[in-house]
Amino acid sequence: MGSEMETAPVLSTPDDRILEETKPVVSRDPTTRVSDDELSITYDIERTLKEIRQARYKRIALQFPDDMLPDAPRVFQLLSRGLEREEVTNTNGAEPSNQTEASNADDLSHSVSQLQMEEDKTGKIAPRLTILADTSYGTCCVDEVAAEHVDADVVVHYGRSCLSPTARLPVIYVFTHKALPLEPVVRAFKATYPDPTTKVVIAADVTYADHVQTVYTRLVEEGYGDLYATEVVHEPSSAIPNRTVPESVRESPEALADWQLFHISDPPTALMMTLASRVAAIHIYPTDNLGSENVKPLPASTAAALRRRYATLTSLTTVPIWGILINTLSVKNYLHIVEHVKERIDKAGKKSYMFVVGKLNAAKVANFSEIGGWVVIGCWESSLVDSKDFWKPVITPFELELALKDDADRVWTGAWQSDFQAVLDQPAQEASGDSKEISNGAVSEEDDMSEPESAPPEFDLRTGRYVSHSRPMRDPAPRASQLDGSSTSGPSAARALARRAKGDLAMIGGAVSPGAEYLRSQRTWKGLGSDFDIRYDEEDEDDSTLVKEGRKGIARGYTVGDATNKH
Repeated sequence: MGSEMETAPVLSTPDDRILEETKPVVSRDPTTRVSDDELSITYDIERTLKEIRQARYKRIALQFPDDMLPDAPRVFQLLSRGLEREEVTNTNGAEPSNQTEASNADDLSHSVSQLQMEEDKTGKIAPRLTILADTSYGTCCVDEVAAEHVDADVVVHYGRSCLSPTARLPVIYVFTHKALPLEPVVRAFKATYPDPTTKVVIAADVTYADHVQTVYTRLVEEGYGDLYATEVVHEPSSAIPNRTVPESVRESPEALADWQLFHISDPPTALMMTLASRVAAIHIYPTDNLGSENVKPLPASTAAALRRRYATLTSLTTVPIWGILINTLSVKNYLHIVEHVKERIDKAGKKSYMFVVGKLNAAKVANFSEIGGWVVIGCWESSLVDSKDFWKPVITPFELELALKDDADRVWTGAWQSDFQAVLDQPAQEASGDSKEISNGAVSEEDDMSEPESAPPEFDLRTGRYVSHSRPMRDPAPRASQLDGSSTSGPSAARALARRAKGDLAMIGGAVSPGAEYLRSQRTWKGLGSDFDIRYDEEDEDDSTLVKEGRKGIARGYTVGDATNKH
């Protein structure tokens, strides 16, 4: 904790780095030419065309991650050629002849220069393809916002995906195909699990998911009997997120603790933390150096990461002002979790403000120094943010539930959840714990009459310091006006006078506003024009702050003020 930042980070780029060249991100050596057949297999062109034809999509958006953008023009050309071939087949009843390499290059330049297809000669609307050059949020999520800008009917999402359910548009997922040597994987598995009766779940990153069944079949031939090959499903809230589970686990999710996980390729950190308390052990087969014959699986340990997350959320228990970061506009039910988080923060007596900042970085959120902690509303992968470079910590909705609990009720079991749907689906008796406490006490007249000193003191568990305004929305000032017989609700609330004592927060419309109080008392710069007072004095016509009429006319004949001389 000694490395905690004392001031907000500098938001500008240093002068010595302004002209510094950034290293481009490419998926392969740009000098290597990949054939059309290889590219068709990697990007699953035939399956994509089949799904487009079956659903009769006319406006197709192609979403690529940054490392695949160099291949985007050629993928666009292959899809365009396949759709045009279908139009020719439907019109003439015959397939067109194969084109030469030179004509392919001409087609590529023509297709890229005309990314939209208009009506054909028969009057039918031809399919229109559009490449989405950038994403609004994370690359693992489907960018429905950008797709709707081009009025798309469907999004073709390439590369890794969090597989979070979308809110509006249908999606064609193309995970792409990556090569994986079989024999080194089998040798590594046998060295890791010498006992053939060990219960092991075989999983892989989505880009290697098509190899799981092949590895499973090969290991069964080697004598392994208690294996399970996962399949990709669109269910982030599953016991193994977005993967099928054994039959025994479907009946009883606790049975997953009897299984070990063998994962091909590095999994997302959110997946490892989710499974850390669910499976017996996790071994990761790295795919960074597949050319080596002696690749050893690495045991995954998330104990240190979990301890850091718990320490972070514990440090936020006395935060009075929360920021809700909207990091998605596409994931299904994201509005429900936003309302849930706002309600939970409000019940805890704290204030929340909502922000939509696009792609999250430290510089953006450092602009709001009054925010004591952030909670991210995003997909189950992007919600886990390593906030060591951030001015204030960033946590998930699940962690927020723990941070808002009282010290006596907060119990850390080591279990961690990534999908916010699990927070929405939590048992009613757990969700109603705080509401029961409020209904038994907060609305009673005795509590309204009580003095603020009767509330138990709150201390920062890290520093041991007393925190006086941990719950600013339970400020006693409105209650004082109620005791005087006035009302703090209704049309006259904005004009009501409230007794202001030292340490009380600013009021807007009869409600406490910690943000306004921070702006009034702690911000040194409040925007353009705030560094000088604008005064209007009728006796001083030459006041430099008054608005004066300037020059007018065209450049070759303009006048100054009331003068008639032209310049």
